[in-house]
This record gives sequence, structure tokens and C-alpha cells, in this order.
Amino acid sequence: MTKLFTPGQTYPPPKDIPRLARYKRGRIIFDGRHPEIYERASTLLKDTPHAAQLQTLFIAVNLMDILLTKPADLLTGEPPTYESGKGPGSREQERLDSIVEENDLTQMMHELVIGGGYRGDSFIKTYYGARADVSETEALGLPAPDVPLEPIIEAVPANIVFPELSIGSRKKFKAINIAWVEWVEEPGGKIIRWLTGNPVSVVPYLNVERHVPGYISYERYKLSESGVDTKWGVPIETFTIGDPVPTGRVEDVIETGTDRLLVHHIPYKSVDDRWEGINGIEKLESVLSAINERLVQIDYILWKHSDPTAYGPDIDGDGDATARFGGRYMPLEKDDVTPGYMTWEGQLESAFKELDILLGLVYQMSETPQWLFGTTLANDKGGTGTSHTDSGAIKARFMPILAKVNRIRAHVDRAFRDAIWTAMQLENYANQNVEGFETYEPIYPRITWRDGIPQDPKEAAEVAQIRTGGKPTQSVADAIKGLDGVDDATAEEMVRRIDADEERANGTVESSIFNNLDGEAAA
Repeated sequence: MTKLFTPGQTYPPPKDIPRLARYKRGRIIFDGRHPEIYERASTLLKDTPHAAQLQTLFIAVNLMDILLTKPADLLTGEPPTYESGKGPGSREQERLDSIVEENDLTQMMHELVIGGGYRGDSFIKTYYGARADVSETEALGLPAPDVPLEPIIEAVPANIVFPELSIGSRKKFKAINIAWVEWVEEPGGKIIRWLTGNPVSVVPYLNVERHVPGYISYERYKLSESGVDTKWGVPIETFTIGDPVPTGRVEDVIETGTDRLLVHHIPYKSVDDRWEGINGIEKLESVLSAINERLVQIDYILWKHSDPTAYGPDIDGDGDATARFGGRYMPLEKDDVTPGYMTWEGQLESAFKELDILLGLVYQMSETPQWLFGTTLANDKGGTGTSHTDSGAIKARFMPILAKVNRIRAHVDRAFRDAIWTAMQLENYANQNVEGFETYEPIYPRITWRDGIPQDPKEAAEVAQIRTGGKPTQSVADAIKGLDGVDDATAEEMVRRIDADEERANGTVESSIFNNLDGEAAA
């Protein structure tokens, strides 16, 4: 057995440092902090008179925030529905609805799609345990409340997940490690107190949660700092793994009851020669840098020439300071040309044209029409998107972003269906022979997605009427689910209320009364 984390190895593993650096750079750009862009501009202007003003004039335009949020909005803006295939009221559908609702899966999807946009990878973990954390209650010496156990699906930070590939495969995992550094305050010795003046010292430990089919093992190691890796443009702190120490758990190896790994990978965009996902920022870094530099140049030109230099007769002897026009002044003789201002053509028109092209490239490479945000920044970049009213034309206009959303959806759909199925397996395994628990068959669910484009209900009904010759095409419950985006239980309750209203308004009449009336009439 060759584990990824053993004494003497490096954390994080050297092969994962480029991936972690990519996550960190993407997060910096998504948050609107561009230290590498400022460094590039300052290098270009370090030997010019403009260097002093650069830091004041630096502008960072956070385009990636809106570009990465929009696909998540289209994916989950209209919540998907989850089906077990067993029908409403069944035990399987009830548990499916409960797992989805208790874990806020739709909100989690939205957040993971945004995060995956600047990282390229997202991970979710399924386990059966207590949702509430009562550790602080126990630390205070207070009696902890009884916390029910339930299936939990939660996001795991991608920068602490380290998969192990199966032999001969570039995408299949034989194990997945969740490993993170924990800094623990420990009493300091005399030397520590003398050097730092602090009675405690902070010591790093590595916690490892290793998932293999059927089991989870927990390990804990001492760490020693070994330096900072800056090869990939951002600092990544590295450690050397030391001796193992007790984990503090009752059991360090637990059985899961399923042959599936409990950690599921969601790539933002994938290819067949590596498991790592491709984010939506990495290929745009140079274009985003150029946009910010162009804005700095335009802003500097406008600022520099808002108070141009004046020239005219020598008026120093007059003592009138207001005659200097508030800026620099070049004295001339009385017989020289008429006083005026020195202006410079800063080629602003060309600068704005280049800015338009750069902005267009960003939107094109992001597969996102500019008008999707309600306005356009550049001239003639696809119109406003309001010239088409029927659903077919609107979808055609949305085709680039819809194709992108469909690509993202394929990865999200598979991972969350796997997670829900695994959660059902864990729940049944953990409650074997538990009194009062009704076992059920774990079902691989179906998620019904919507494209996020507003649908014309009248047009859809007319199409259905034509295709079926005027016959009903869906039940009342299905219509309610589709229109209101609710689950089976809620839809059935609404149907029951509708039937109750009709019964109160019209009453119920035995069908036999009509037979009797017909008989009397015939007689």
C-alpha cells in the first residue's frame, strides 16, 4: 500500500502545488484583487515620471465576478425537481425530498458552480452524522443537547482534497484524501518564552481523512515548516510530515457500508487526459491584465491633462498669483504669440477602441453575450437582446451561454445524483436493526432541470394542444410542480385543497340518484 501522506513526505505534495496555485490565483482575480497586474504595470512604468501616480490611479475591473455568477443563476435560478420514480407518498420519495431540503442542495449547487468557475474543481462529501456541532457546548462544561443523526451532503474546500489515481487511469480514483493543517496552541518552553515573549507556541498538525471503497481512515501527524513555494506566481506554504500522533477519535477506521467513495468531484470543464477541471479565469488572465492596464492609461491621460500647462507673457512681476491658471505656466516675451494652453492628443480614441476589442474578447471567450446583463459596454457587440420575443428566438440568442450551462450541468447532475444515492445507502446501513426506522430501497434519483430562460406558458400550452389533439398532457399535480417548482408532497397537498374547495362549492351527489331519476322518468 502506498499512501499519499506518510512521515518524511511533503505537504502539500509537489505534484499538487500547481493546482493549488491555480485555485489561489483564480480566487484573487475573482475577488477583484490584482497584485500581479499592478506589478506588471509598475514594471513597465518604473523608469518614467508616471510611476509615482500609478498606485493612486490603479483600477481593477472585476469582470469575472459577474461572468462566473451568471451560469450559476441560469442553472439554479429555477430550482430543479428531484424524482425517485416511486411516486408521491412513497418512502423513497419522502426520504429523497427530505435529504434535498435538509441539505439545501439547490443553494449548494449555485455556490459550487461559482466557486468551480474560478478554481476549476469542486468536491462534495456525503456522510451520516450529527449536523449540529456541540463541541463548544461540551468545552464549556454544559450538558450537550441530543443531536439526531442524519445523512449530510456538504461542500469540501478543493484546496484540501488530494485524490489518488488508479493505476493506468487519469480520471478514476482509488482513494481520496481530505488533508488540512491545524494550528494548535501548546505551552511554550523557556526558550520560546524568551524569544517571543509569548507563554504559548503554535504548532502545526496534519489531519488526514482517507476515503477508500467501504472505509474511512483517520490519521494525524506532526508538521514542520519547510518554506514557501512561489514558482507558480502565488505563495504556497509547504511542510514536512513528521511522526504520527493520536487522532483523539474512538475509532480511526470506520466502515461505510457502501462500495462507493463518499467524496464526489465536480469539474467546471473537463478533458479526457487529466482529472483536474479547467476554470473560467486562467485563459483570460492576460486579457484581464490588458484591460486594467488600458484603463490605467486612459485614466492617467485624463487626469494629467485636466489642468494643462499655460503659456503667455512673463507676468511674474505683477504679483498676481491667480494669473497662473492654477497649473504650470511658461513665460514669454510681450512680442511672442498670444497666451494659450499646451494640449496633447493622447490617442484616447484608439485606446477606447482597443478597450472595446479587449472587452469583446473577454465575453466571447467566456461564452457570454454582453446584453445578457441588460446593457453593453462596447459598441455594436450583439445588440441588447430585446429584439426577440418568442421563446425560440430568445433561446437562439441565448445559445452560447445555454451550451455552457448544459456543459456545467452534466457534471453537477452526475455528482449530486451520486451523492444522494450514497446518502440513502449510508442512512439504511447506519439504521440496521434500529427500532422505529423504516428501511427502504436506495434509489438513484433523477433531477429535472430547467434552462433558466423564461417560458411563455401560453405558447407552451398551444404547442401541447396541437401535438395531442386537445387531450390533457399532464395531471394537476404535475402542472402545479412545473408552474410553482414544488416537490411531490407539496403538490399533492395543493391538489387536496383544490378538491376540498370544489367539494365545498358544489357538494357531492351519489351517482345512483341519476339512475333513479332516469327510471322514474321512463316509468
